[in-house]
Amino acid sequence: MSISDPIADMLTRIRNANTAKHDTVDIPASKMKQAIADILLKEGYVQAVDVVTENDRATIRITLKYGSDKNEKVIKGLRRISKPGLRVYSDAANLPKVLGGLGTAIISTNKGVLTDKEARKENVGGEVLAFIW
Repeated sequence: MSISDPIADMLTRIRNANTAKHDTVDIPASKMKQAIADILLKEGYVQAVDVVTENDRATIRITLKYGSDKNEKVIKGLRRISKPGLRVYSDAANLPKVLGGLGTAIISTNKGVLTDKEARKENVGGEVLAFIW
């Protein structure tokens, strides 16, 4: 089974695991997915990101984060913006703000995968991969 959009698959797996209140979620590894997972960790949306290798297959294991009780989700929403059928690009001047700056936009730039805030600081635009809030 080939997945036409591996990033959307990753976001869906995280969204589903979060809704079902799982502790961890496993995602087939790639450099792009690793970069996105590192942003989720750095921005405080997840607890831990580990790369697990079993039978020569690398998997990214993300430990989800919840509030004081398990009913309070840290990740309220995840949305894929740029899709294989419709790519969405933004220049440095027009980078999107998620919920007026409360959320995070994940941007693929020529300086790597950055948050919207980092991309503004670096003054680079790129492909708008996803919104998270």
